[in-house]
Amino acid sequence: MCGTESRKELPLVSAASGCSCCSKEAAKEVTVAGDAEYALEGLTCGHCVQTVEKAVTAVAGVDAASVVLVPGGRSRLVISGAVAEAELRDAVVSAGYSLATR
Repeated sequence: MCGTESRKELPLVSAASGCSCCSKEAAKEVTVAGDAEYALEGLTCGHCVQTVEKAVTAVAGVDAASVVLVPGGRSRLVISGAVAEAELRDAVVSAGYSLATR
């Protein structure tokens, strides 16, 4: 590409744990600070929205949570605060729904 190519070498990890950017080790300690958005699956009505919002706001570190409902599609969860993604996922799953894979 125009004779100037720059590449950054990334560390290699074993195939058993995945690539270095999404290996299980890297995903364990993800903490969200500030506003963050997630995709939700399985929501169909306003009651679903209230259930997820209530479950997520109960997680320590979450200041606020709101859901934008898309019936039959991927709804959006917007949170503010500082929370580990695993705790957020657990709250959504315990409410009967799931965070969509990225």
